[in-house]
Amino acid sequence: MAALTGNAPDVSGAIYDQKSQYDQIVPWLVGGERLYAVFDLKGSGTGFIALTNKRLMFYDKAFVGKRKALTSVPFNKITSVSSVDEGRGLFGATSELVVKASSEIFEFEFRGGDKAQRAYQLIMSEILQNEPA
Repeated sequence: MAALTGNAPDVSGAIYDQKSQYDQIVPWLVGGERLYAVFDLKGSGTGFIALTNKRLMFYDKAFVGKRKALTSVPFNKITSVSSVDEGRGLFGATSELVVKASSEIFEFEFRGGDKAQRAYQLIMSEILQNEPA
């Protein structure tokens, strides 16, 4: 697919928790897309989340009919990102993010508050760069 656009995806500097998850995401990147991170997730349903300069992608192990699916949500479709308070206040290291895109709500539980905060920063920086000044 990248050959159709003339640019190869940029994976330089991408961070990841598990190489196998990174390897699963790379073939799905499109030309000109830059991969920032692939984070492993906790809980049932979602296995991992990837963040690029254009979208968030997540591997859902509990998709409709017990099938697995790779879902992409373009940043311009995201309407809100919430950091779930785990009883430590907003300055505590929460490990859960909730992303709302149109009428869909996606919940992600990261393996550590630092990864959730990094994902929040990456998502918000991409969303806000397209906002009017």
